[in-house]
Amino acid sequence: MTRSTKSKGPNPIPSVWAREQRRTDQPALSRDAIVREAIAMLDAEGIEALSMRKLGARLNAGATSLYRHVATKDELMELAVDEVAAEIHVPPAGDPDWRAAVTEAAGSFRTTALRHPWLTLVLGQAGLAYLGPNYMSFSERLAALFTAAGFPEPSRAIDAVFSYVIGMSTTEAAWLTAVARSGESESEFVARLLPTARQVSAGYDHLAATEAETSAQAADPARLRDDKFAYGLEVVLDGLALRLPQ
Repeated sequence: MTRSTKSKGPNPIPSVWAREQRRTDQPALSRDAIVREAIAMLDAEGIEALSMRKLGARLNAGATSLYRHVATKDELMELAVDEVAAEIHVPPAGDPDWRAAVTEAAGSFRTTALRHPWLTLVLGQAGLAYLGPNYMSFSERLAALFTAAGFPEPSRAIDAVFSYVIGMSTTEAAWLTAVARSGESESEFVARLLPTARQVSAGYDHLAATEAETSAQAADPARLRDDKFAYGLEVVLDGLALRLPQ
């Protein structure tokens, strides 16, 4: 006796962008409304607080109703990432001062990431978020900017810049989240932390030598964060400038 076998096709691509959107009999509950509320929840409470059940309660709808619009929480995160990607500004390509244009784009990404502290944490985990229309538009404008600047391998130059930007933004967002949870201003939080930092660094000569910078952070922590970000970005751009054809 032989068994009939049916060939199975490849597994579906696990992305909201790879499937057709389902129709629903609940016009008042749209996918856009779900994503907007999810972003508000993420901004206010963080990734850990987001669940389809809690989101449904905030929208006066059951989790089952949400699943008619968004199949999984991973899909919801893809949509949230793409929605906030629309906030990132990239200057038009062709500016002769490519460094100023890249600096502006990097700064806009950082501002967006600090406005939505969860963004960089999920960017590499939210499935195929980079296939969304807003993120694709952001990537296209970056590619045009770096291509017009004359980089022979624009995608690698972009990776170099935004690996730095995403790394710094992730650290900064985590720091600001800790500050927010303290209930204090950033200056107050740093001032309270300083005595402990001085005590534990006393036995480390090179760390103790950075005391002046640590004290400056207490006086104006936001400005120091800006300066650190700008310094590192300048170093990356200095290195990239050497890659441009003479």
